[in-house]
Amino acid sequence: MKITTVGLDLAKNVFHAVCFDEHSKEVKKRVLRRNQLLMFFVQLPPCKVGMEACASSHYWGRELRALGHEVKLIPAQHVKPYLLGNKNDFNDARAIAEALTRPHIRGVALKTTEQQDIQTIHRMRSQCLRDRTALCNSVRGLLAEYGVVLVKGVTTLRKSIHGLLEDAENGLSLTFRHLLAKSHERLVELDGHIDFYTHELVIQSQQDDACQRLQEIPGYGPITASAFYSAIGNGEAYSRGRDVSAAVGVVPRQHSTGGKNVLLGISKRGDVYLRSLLIHGARAVVIHASKKKDKLSQWINRIVAERGINKAAVAVANKMARIGWAILRHNTHYQATLKATC
Repeated sequence: MKITTVGLDLAKNVFHAVCFDEHSKEVKKRVLRRNQLLMFFVQLPPCKVGMEACASSHYWGRELRALGHEVKLIPAQHVKPYLLGNKNDFNDARAIAEALTRPHIRGVALKTTEQQDIQTIHRMRSQCLRDRTALCNSVRGLLAEYGVVLVKGVTTLRKSIHGLLEDAENGLSLTFRHLLAKSHERLVELDGHIDFYTHELVIQSQQDDACQRLQEIPGYGPITASAFYSAIGNGEAYSRGRDVSAAVGVVPRQHSTGGKNVLLGISKRGDVYLRSLLIHGARAVVIHASKKKDKLSQWINRIVAERGINKAAVAVANKMARIGWAILRHNTHYQATLKATC
């Protein structure tokens, strides 16, 4: 009995493993506590281990790879079609092992500790941005109940609060003024947190060679470069640049049948945060392209004239993703004369 494939269903404390031999026959299954997992795989010969790309999967993937096993992280939506019978932990592990044997299913690249560090900063920063937006909308809504209507925008609210607190004739009660002052303190605190995380991302980008090379591409700043690197890594999980742009979700959706090809809007698959950063960076490139005469700007201006500025921004984001993958995968620098016409 030689175990060649293992499907591992991850959890917080209780894990389920199903083992198969070279003939895809189930030969062993185990329920493992958290402190038993590594000891179980130490006793196994080097084999293929499949896991869903979920919470803690990158950590366990690094640990099992260090033991000599070949690890593949599979997106959960690709595991579901192979689930037979009722949903339980052992059936989930069997479905993972079945999906692991299918060569056409693309795995998720295993993140390094450095990539996860950068991704953590981005997640914390985006959470603070969401909290600040929610706070500003709440304050604007409460002010409207007192007859004070402000236009949208964090900057407008930040500038208006001091005037509202000092104006004794605006009809605000003492209780509401006190509450408004506390909300302003929260706003200042959130601004401080956002500035801290932004500064950390800038430092990370300055210290990392891959992020520095990405910032040579038009549309990439320190935040976008670090987010792209934390998601793509060295690019070895993708065979070409189009696969990256498809994973990010900036390629058209397809609904074709009977030989009739129909292309729709962009698929919007993958990481929403990364896609929004790429499109925002692309929009800046499109805006400034009208003042330039290089080949990339000429290409952008032609798309703007034919399709409009929004579609041009998505097209540039697509190109940014492709060029970014080429820079990371081949460890090269951006060359405008060569890449502008790709």
